[in-house]
Amino acid sequence: MMTYTEQIEDSMFDKLEESEKDTEFIAMESKTYLKDAWDCFKKNRLALAGLIFLLFMVVLAVMVPVLSPYTYDSQNLDVRNALPSMAHPLGTDKLGRDILVRLMFGARISLMVGFVAAFLNLIIGVVYGGVSGFMGGKTDMVMMRIIDCIYSIPSMLYVILIMMVFGSNIGSVLLGICVSSWIGMARQVRTQVQTLKQQEFALAAYVIGAGKLRILFKHLIINCMGPIIVSTTLMVPEAIFTESFLAFIGIGISLPQASWGTLASEARSVIQSYPLQIVWPVLAICLTVLSLNFIGDGLGEALDPKNR
Repeated sequence: MMTYTEQIEDSMFDKLEESEKDTEFIAMESKTYLKDAWDCFKKNRLALAGLIFLLFMVVLAVMVPVLSPYTYDSQNLDVRNALPSMAHPLGTDKLGRDILVRLMFGARISLMVGFVAAFLNLIIGVVYGGVSGFMGGKTDMVMMRIIDCIYSIPSMLYVILIMMVFGSNIGSVLLGICVSSWIGMARQVRTQVQTLKQQEFALAAYVIGAGKLRILFKHLIINCMGPIIVSTTLMVPEAIFTESFLAFIGIGISLPQASWGTLASEARSVIQSYPLQIVWPVLAICLTVLSLNFIGDGLGEALDPKNR
């Protein structure tokens, strides 16, 4: 026999039939932030095409020098300045070296310089700019004046002096590029941190006892990762172009190593007789830089919540 309370509950609520259970309609699938950003990135055809081209270039840079019967420094004077053929798909240079192998070996150097330089600039710029913006006051003023002093000296002067002291190698190129390239990242992070540290979530973290480093890196830096990632992506083509320019004017990677700038510099001497040789490295630089710019634009749209 049901009690009085059970009778009231039974009269107020009717149990659902088994067929009616789990029939709720979910209007939108639940997504994580990264999944949502990837879906938005895929809608940008130019950005997706740039990503596919970059991955394709990386695969070629890894596989071609390994699978090819030629090496990047092997010479064969019997086939100097040969036109593209089955044996040499992109032809040979003035010393009979296979241009395709040298182009893909150069891709290793140029891409490595670009990504490593961007990563180093990211670390230095985020830490320096984050500390400056978070501390404020005299600390911020001193740190910004140091940046102004570094920025006042032309970056090319740093590179030339470093090359003269340490020689023409990959380490010198990276050091020369990274001496002043992190300044833009530091200023951007500083501005973002100065804005975000005034928000309620930063004050709440401070009230509950979070330390300064935790607030800076766990709360403030994380909330401005979108612009940071986009800026880092755009640093890669800038570093590639800088390295190629240095090699083209003769102060970059020393021979027989071959970056894209080195190949363009070597082909300059035979540009009137064999203009096709300079087309390949210039085309590789242009397409790679263009694809990275497309990727940067796509990431900017995908990571910006205002575009949702």
